[in-house]
Amino acid sequence: MLILRCPAQLQLLEETLRKSLPATLPVLGTVMTVARGNPASHEVLVDSWPHFGIVLTRLRPEDHRDPRDYYTNQLSVFYRDKGALQALLEGTEAVTQGRAFQILGMQDGLDEAVQEVASARGLKVE
Repeated sequence: MLILRCPAQLQLLEETLRKSLPATLPVLGTVMTVARGNPASHEVLVDSWPHFGIVLTRLRPEDHRDPRDYYTNQLSVFYRDKGALQALLEGTEAVTQGRAFQILGMQDGLDEAVQEVASARGLKVE
């Protein structure tokens, strides 16, 4: 996953996400916040640039204090295909498996994908 920090990249991503409203709402607010100074210490990650399949926003890992606090480890996601979501959940370090976390998204299939990955790993999902 690539972390976007460049203002021009963030602006282009913001414009792209606006075209897919309302499905992009969970990530769009954070992208806008990061592009305008990032007072909340978030980061924006994409699987590739500029043709991304998934966008993930999260609090910077160094700002996590309690690994059991799923409120501070809140992830927002927008994906263009379910395969990108599966890859994110199964094989990247963007989603830290050793921490409690919650995923916010508005797309069909998100809950099923999380349940599938959790079942395969023997993890509990609430």
